[in-house]
Amino acid sequence: MSYPDDAVYSREHEWVRADGDLATVGITSFAADELGDIVYVELPEVGSVLTQFATFGVIESVKAVSDLYAPVSGNVVEVNDALRDAPELLNSDPFGEGWILRVELSDPGQLDTLLSAAAYAAETN
Repeated sequence: MSYPDDAVYSREHEWVRADGDLATVGITSFAADELGDIVYVELPEVGSVLTQFATFGVIESVKAVSDLYAPVSGNVVEVNDALRDAPELLNSDPFGEGWILRVELSDPGQLDTLLSAAAYAAETN
């Protein structure tokens, strides 16, 4: 499996793409494959405050229910409302249309604590 080089990754299988102080968060294709067909995603409210590595939602599949973990801390400024009606976007396009939320980073230095694409790939193989 390959992972985009323009993102960093958590050991809990979330990815982050930062653009200045704004970051987009989603789950990796590895996580989506492991979960199987995703049927529901519990999204946080806009304005919620995320703490790095704390849970921020739940993802349900035909196989399991799993917590979502914040790879970075910050304020949620947008959620992907398309996932409410089409949670399968997490399976079909986890690095694109299947993004979960956007957050205003409270500590951009936290990005340096996450894994590169190569390091994440090495951990998941």
